[in-house]
Amino acid sequence: MTEKKKALVAGGLGVIGRNLVEHLATLDDWETIGLSRRPPPGDAAARYISVDLLDARDIRARLGALDDVTHIFHAAYQEHATPQALIDANLGMLRNLVETVSAASPKLRRVVLYEGAKYYGAHLGAFETPAREDDPRHMPPNFYYDMQDWLLAFAAGRPWDAVVLRPDVVCGFAVGNPMNLAMVIAVYASISKALGLPLRFPGSAACYGKLAQVTDAAQLARGSAWAATLARGGEAYNLTNGDVFRWRQVWEAVAHWFDMEVGEPQTIPLAAYMADKGPLWQALTERHGLRPIPYEQLAAWAFGDFIFRCDWDVISSTTKIRQAGFHDVVDSTEMFLRLFEQLRARRIIP
Repeated sequence: MTEKKKALVAGGLGVIGRNLVEHLATLDDWETIGLSRRPPPGDAAARYISVDLLDARDIRARLGALDDVTHIFHAAYQEHATPQALIDANLGMLRNLVETVSAASPKLRRVVLYEGAKYYGAHLGAFETPAREDDPRHMPPNFYYDMQDWLLAFAAGRPWDAVVLRPDVVCGFAVGNPMNLAMVIAVYASISKALGLPLRFPGSAACYGKLAQVTDAAQLARGSAWAATLARGGEAYNLTNGDVFRWRQVWEAVAHWFDMEVGEPQTIPLAAYMADKGPLWQALTERHGLRPIPYEQLAAWAFGDFIFRCDWDVISSTTKIRQAGFHDVVDSTEMFLRLFEQLRARRIIP
């Protein structure tokens, strides 16, 4: 009989965490607890604990009695305006959680930490591609460096180890977590259609033709289960869909799905131009019987602006993870269309 594993998923209602919780719930040898400050939805696939990971006393009070946790998946993230604030918040959450659980549970075997292409400096400009896990770091600060260095050092000499996964632009279903590119595209397209506009790529003309990548949250969930049990400890692995694309190729398929004409690219600052569209979305919600999600929780427009203005190739090598044993590949265009179908079926978009 396979030994039962018990997981804590920090950031359990985010796009990474929610999809991971749902995936682990389908596996007989996993018991899962999601961690989040927000209350879970009524259809949550597992038990959730409400906890503030920046409050060490709150963590000890709520998690200190869990003496049978075997795995931690750390997908919690807080956005902040300055590099040092990013470090303080995100390293603080990781440290508080791991220190508490490792002290409480002698059964802990592995911590899986999620990073992203910002590790390679994707947010700073052009970088060497395809990015490899052992590429030199850029000039710090970078909160991923602090989190990874602390975790690997803290794990040294303990009966558990750590694995780092580096997805990029994770796309999946998660309500109330607007930092999701699939949702940005879906809401932008729906509003453009309601206004009688063609679907214009809202980023730069250069980005429209550059190579890009994304990670399907469902693929990442499968890869996370692999990383928790089969990957070599102490290693980092890029995990994307395994394909690359140009936005001009994807955009035509997106427009076709929404039954729209494709317009020429037009650099539209989404954070500014979508700020006044709340009343329009409310009208769409009432007309189509959509779920009443607050407009500000639907899409992170500044995130879309960043992704759609990357005037350089963004590619991570997935050779290492394939050679290590995880071989899944996802067609990114098909992924976007599948997610749009799910959003429509769940009455998130018209």
